[in-house]
Amino acid sequence: MAFGRFQDFLSGLVKGQRPGFFGGNATPSIDELLDKLMGFSGEVSAIVTAREVLDQYNEADEEGRLEFFQKLESEFNADADKVKAAYQAYELDPSSANLNTLAKTAEPRRQELFRRLNQTPGATHDLVAMRSDLLKFIKNHEELKAVDATFVRLFSSWFGRSFLVLRTIDWSTSAAILERIIRYEAVHAIKDWDDLRSRIDPPNRRCFAFFHPALVDEPLIFVEVALLDEIPGSIQSILDTSDVDPHELDENYSTAVFYSISNCQPGLKNISFGNFLIKQVVQELQAEYPSIKNFVTLSPMPGFKRWLDTNHEDDTDELVELKQQLQEDSPTAAAGTERAELIRRLAAIYLIQGKRGIYPLDPVARFHLGNGARLHRICTHADTSNNGRRQSLGTMVNYLYDLRYIERNHESYMEEGEVHYADKLKSLLLKS
Repeated sequence: MAFGRFQDFLSGLVKGQRPGFFGGNATPSIDELLDKLMGFSGEVSAIVTAREVLDQYNEADEEGRLEFFQKLESEFNADADKVKAAYQAYELDPSSANLNTLAKTAEPRRQELFRRLNQTPGATHDLVAMRSDLLKFIKNHEELKAVDATFVRLFSSWFGRSFLVLRTIDWSTSAAILERIIRYEAVHAIKDWDDLRSRIDPPNRRCFAFFHPALVDEPLIFVEVALLDEIPGSIQSILDTSDVDPHELDENYSTAVFYSISNCQPGLKNISFGNFLIKQVVQELQAEYPSIKNFVTLSPMPGFKRWLDTNHEDDTDELVELKQQLQEDSPTAAAGTERAELIRRLAAIYLIQGKRGIYPLDPVARFHLGNGARLHRICTHADTSNNGRRQSLGTMVNYLYDLRYIERNHESYMEEGEVHYADKLKSLLLKS
């Protein structure tokens, strides 16, 4: 039987099951199903059982789902006695075989459970949604972080770079995918279908997305790109395409601007796609437009306003005074051009000197700097939307991806937390 027909057969078999498949008329409990799935059974029986487990989870209420995760945390760990014995064997003989045995023995049973659940049709989608639920529970149940760590280990493998498929999103893309692009846009909201078309249909606009074979028509992450002749300092100038000639295609663009990057699947949080996406899109654009020399972003600073409004223990007297000058009711409040320059200076301090550990406070800065980009320019009055003013007083950032230095920047950032930035920003920083 051909593989495709076999998959169709399995899908039909799973969909056709009814309660009582395992004998009798009563629906098996989820505990019974888990025991059966983790035991020895035939392949088809295991596939059907996996679907029964996932269906019961999906039909459970919030309390039932929490109990499921708590069961995974308390009852699906590695066997402590077997781990101890394997470790003692490795201590006596640190051979590769004993190391492999130790690694396998130390693996929590829930990891194998997730693998077995994933063998039923459509399971990857269910498991990604399941982790999305888990992340919400972790806020009040920190012990469930162990279950999340198991998800992360598996998803990092299942969604590895070799499984990701890059696709161009344009007006000929299926309506189902386009609708998801509208819904998943997380940086600059897409108001309607006309707004979407203005972002992907003009000749100097591009949209690229990563897909995975197990999640049909579900983008994992996408990036919107504008092809221009200069580095922009305003998101409104990019989103307004009314003056773009739909029949004119300039083959000599100098700049590609990544102005919106959106992760689409909450259940894949902290599974890295963005760095792969940007680097592959750069390769695609270089092949299409050899004239492009500047690869930059126009990025938000989502935590800037909150940082400005909060006094921290390590704030110097100079920084406290600068923040105070932004308060409109302060007798030393800045206005006009002076205020814009003050915002620019505080943004530089926030991005370069504001740290959590050795890395920047700002999550978008961590993403781009971690990819090897350099902080190139800070743009005030760059996002006049309500959201832009609320998050960052309308300020945005150009990060520059200089292909000559990406790897060097990435390594020094990851090892030492070094923030690479343009020389012209140095004068804005705190001296101490």
